[in-house]
Amino acid sequence: MSGADDAAPPRAPAIPVLRVADLRKYYAVGGAAPVGVANYVHAVDGVSFEIGVGETLGLVGESGCGKSTVGKCIMRLVEPTGGSIELAGEDITRLRRRDLQPARRQIQMVFQDPYSSLNPRQTAETVVGEPMLVHGTASGRERKERVSALFDAVGLRPEQMSKFPHEFSGGQRQRIGIARALALNPKLIVCDEPVSALDVSIQAQVLNLLIELQDKLKLSYLFIAHDLAVVAHISHRIAVMYLGRIVEMAPKAALFERPLHPYTEALLSAVPLPNPRAERGRRIILKGDVASPIHRPTGCHFHPRCPYAFDRCKRETPALRPVTNGHWSACHLNEGGAGSQPAFSGMTAATDAAP
Repeated sequence: MSGADDAAPPRAPAIPVLRVADLRKYYAVGGAAPVGVANYVHAVDGVSFEIGVGETLGLVGESGCGKSTVGKCIMRLVEPTGGSIELAGEDITRLRRRDLQPARRQIQMVFQDPYSSLNPRQTAETVVGEPMLVHGTASGRERKERVSALFDAVGLRPEQMSKFPHEFSGGQRQRIGIARALALNPKLIVCDEPVSALDVSIQAQVLNLLIELQDKLKLSYLFIAHDLAVVAHISHRIAVMYLGRIVEMAPKAALFERPLHPYTEALLSAVPLPNPRAERGRRIILKGDVASPIHRPTGCHFHPRCPYAFDRCKRETPALRPVTNGHWSACHLNEGGAGSQPAFSGMTAATDAAP
């Protein structure tokens, strides 16, 4: 058991709608493994967090870090290898499919691709109303009226209900996906890169719509993305993933003002500034590539690319620990505990230490 497993899961400030503890998802693969021995892709490796009522937790990281797999495990679209998932206090990790149906009313998903996530043979009205039909929450005229109200809520005209998905733009299709997610009055919506396939001007409209719906309906979001600027617009707290693990979690303002993990620091240095002449620490170019999730580095997975790495980083896995109030980091340079002065001081140090 690695040191990361010993840390208590970070606590959200609000009453938790979702609690994830030590979530793991491993995929067996073939290849060069000896006969009878399986290699495993450690897609998610001990992830823990909570989301409160009306809160948005942004989950960010580069492609392949495991963030979308976290969302699919929470939705039970893929079965987790280990850990627990609690929705409104109920453990749904091992529920059988027929027992899972009541929980599915409380948690819905908005998918990344608004083109492939809608059935092209169904009208928009059927797409949005289908969850009510499956779960038996509304039928006939009541369902039609409910779909009409949902169209209005997401900024679409009820007269468009009879159209098919190909008759809508990309942004409109994503609004249909949001309306479908709202059909059962869920408490939590998992948003898996919901704006990455949209034009930048449309992204802002969809993000603002999600914020308005959250304020009105007291929704909670797990917002998965790779774009820090997008996550900053909608999130209250942000968790940063690297190679299957959360390496930092903090309130949005604290994370952007003072990152406490070298990987977060590198991500923030790559965010474009509105004023290209604005002063900021030198752009951090990480050396090497992301390690294989099958053959992971020992100790801290980030150490081969980290400009601050020392010998202990190669041997011991840093636990995700509280460094300051509400700010968690998995870095040996920040192990003084809550209230102490971290040894890693963020963007200032980066100017001198980056290669």
